Amino acid sequence: MTNSNIDVYGADWCGDCKRAKAALERFGAAYTWHNIETEDGAADRAVEISGQKHIPVVQYGDGAFQVEPSATDIENKLKELGLLAA
Repeated sequence: MTNSNIDVYGADWCGDCKRAKAALERFGAAYTWHNIETEDGAADRAVEISGQKHIPVVQYGDGAFQVEPSATDIENKLKELGLLAA
C-alpha cells in the first residue's frame, strides 16, 4: 500500500487551510499539520514543495502535492492513493 503520510502546511488564520483540514478529517485521512507561522522551517518547506507561497500545501505520501485544493481535489487524490473507497 502507498505511504499514507499526509503533511499539510498552512496557517491558523487561513480559510482554505481550515477547509482542507476539514475535508481530510471528513474523509478519515490522518495528516500532520505544519503551522508555517510557528513551526521552524515549515514556511520554507512549503515553498520548497510547491515552488510558491500559496497555502495550504498538502503533500501526500507518494510525493505529490496540491496547493489550495478543493475538497473534491483531496477526495480524488485519496481515492487514487487507495485511502478512500472509490
